[in-house]
Amino acid sequence: MNILLKSAKIIAPNSEFHQQTKDIFIENGIISKIEDSITSSEDTKVIDLKNLHVSEGWFDSSVSIGEPGYEERETIENGLKTAALSGFTGIAVNPNANPIADTNADIGFLKAKALGKATALYPIGALTIKSESVDLAELFDMKNAGAVAFGDYQQPISNPNLLKIALQYAQNFDGLVLSFPQENKIAGKGIVNEEANGTKLGLKGIPALAEELQIARDLFILEYTGGKIHIPTISTEKSVSLIKEAKDKGLDVSCSVAIHNLILTDDALEEFDTNYKLLPPLRTKKDTEALIKGLKDGTIDFVTSDHNPLDVEQKNVEFDHAMYGSIGLESAFGALHKILDLEKTVEVLTNGKSRFGIPTETIKVGSNANLSLFNPEEAYVFSTKNIISSTKNSAFLGEELKGKSYGIIANGQVEIL
Repeated sequence: MNILLKSAKIIAPNSEFHQQTKDIFIENGIISKIEDSITSSEDTKVIDLKNLHVSEGWFDSSVSIGEPGYEERETIENGLKTAALSGFTGIAVNPNANPIADTNADIGFLKAKALGKATALYPIGALTIKSESVDLAELFDMKNAGAVAFGDYQQPISNPNLLKIALQYAQNFDGLVLSFPQENKIAGKGIVNEEANGTKLGLKGIPALAEELQIARDLFILEYTGGKIHIPTISTEKSVSLIKEAKDKGLDVSCSVAIHNLILTDDALEEFDTNYKLLPPLRTKKDTEALIKGLKDGTIDFVTSDHNPLDVEQKNVEFDHAMYGSIGLESAFGALHKILDLEKTVEVLTNGKSRFGIPTETIKVGSNANLSLFNPEEAYVFSTKNIISSTKNSAFLGEELKGKSYGIIANGQVEIL
């Protein structure tokens, strides 16, 4: 298939065409021409969209898909379609389906189901068997089957010696270990941020200490063992400073933040809307400001939507009994671009690739076309009509966003709204 992008403004600091408006011609998945004007032929699909911008393909490091086991939440097919139309050419999929992906066969199943799709699926293997934090899973076998990292989704590693062994073992094959930042004995039965809002509403709190204590522990272990660790979805001011100190020491640590934790605070809890029941919980304005600052100065490496589709049976219940999670792929770009300039928005949406060992395709002649297409100026209120996911549990419903994805060109395919 031949594809011609007309008048596309290129946002790619690593490209010689950065900030230039060009026509881009793609032949059989390869960028063959980038010129001021290119004439199309009859066998060419022409894409000419309002205020079209393109960048290197976006990557999301934390996406949940129900299949296998919870197809009523989301199938792999629709999950990849959602990602593509939201602008993501690659997603790392969490091991929280049923069965949990803790063997090479499980990783192989995910890879096989995603073959031939525009958006690439990169499985994260469970760090421990059944994510029970007791015994290490088959890390090396899963790595050979295609796993890009190892972690138990939203399940902290309770045994510090287990983390120590995992970090030591994973060094043998350059494995990336993920450690969810929560000390469960401190969190207790808490379900929201431990602050004035939660207390006022009569909801048990998760103190910031639960996150910070776990991060401090993990960083001490990392300093002892070596290896590399990624701390997903941090949420507090102190967490940012702990990771900054560790990076200043030269430790091989990275971290991410969920987009909803950058923008929303626990003020949203007033209506007991279970779409705001998230883990880590929404924190305070002081925390969001520190997270945004950490993102801008590079302490926080990249962002994630932490996309987690849940059906009404998990969300349309009393707040105490609802499951944690929000979908986020569809709102990711528009929410981020509200608080960051365009270049920074694109940067934090693409930075995660290198940490997960995923190659980046520069926008130049001869490169594989791996492109996100978007309009950064379109302002709108996010509603259910913007949702492509099978479920509607979004924390951004009713929020004003800035910027919309048109879709992607990747893997020799076009997925456009």
